[in-house]
Amino acid sequence: MLQSLMFRTSAGVPSCRTSVRTMARVAHTRKKAFPPAPPSKSVMPILEPVYLGLSQPLAGPTHAVDASVAALDPTVFNHPLRTDVLHLCVVHYLDSLRQGSANTKTRGEVRGSGIKIRRQKGSGRARLGDAQSPMLVGGGVAFGPKPRDFSTKLPRKVIEMGMRVALSAKVQDRKLGIMTQLSWPHGKTKHLAQRLDHLGMRKTLFITGEENPPVSLERAIRNIEKVKLVTTDKLNIYELLKWPRVVLDLKAVSYLERTFRKDVPVASVPIINETS
Repeated sequence: MLQSLMFRTSAGVPSCRTSVRTMARVAHTRKKAFPPAPPSKSVMPILEPVYLGLSQPLAGPTHAVDASVAALDPTVFNHPLRTDVLHLCVVHYLDSLRQGSANTKTRGEVRGSGIKIRRQKGSGRARLGDAQSPMLVGGGVAFGPKPRDFSTKLPRKVIEMGMRVALSAKVQDRKLGIMTQLSWPHGKTKHLAQRLDHLGMRKTLFITGEENPPVSLERAIRNIEKVKLVTTDKLNIYELLKWPRVVLDLKAVSYLERTFRKDVPVASVPIINETS
């Protein structure tokens, strides 16, 4: 075998190591002669906004019709539906509400003497230890609950996606309304309830972008059944899915788009367009 290898080398037949070096040299020369193609300059397609007509305001003429149209960010209000993400977000929120304060006493924590109740043998009855045994009434609890933290962790990006999916689901189900502002002239609950019944807005969650909602509206809506008013900083995915209908004001729309929008090219259209 050694003689054959020596014969091949001496005869001019390239060995394995020489051929590998030659191939590497040829590949390097080709790489210099044919540089890689430049990166593509194609731009992502521009997404079209989601157009939604404005709802009748709470405080205003009864038969007034607003012809304005709101242009919503498609990355926030037209996200693909993901029920798995919604499930994760709802479970995460409900877990955070659990107090985890259930507490039971073990046999070592129950008050009483540790003396043996009766002797081990001779009585003809079952064997017993002290009175704190879990088998006896008034004794300790075996494997009972103890205070613990039920909260779970969820990535921030998953929660943000859940908010986009929840808002998009309301838009697709036509259960999302937009008003220019949420206001009420006085704090009388009776008149606001009549106005909500006229507009068909029972079982509605009103979301405002104001840090401090109007006092008159907050006072009037407080005692109305199946209606709730929250601010954007207290909004969560569970509330969005729980209420059959959601109404936002323009400040709430701006806050949601500013907080949850994606960096994707979107056609520049103002939030409100006046239709002729």
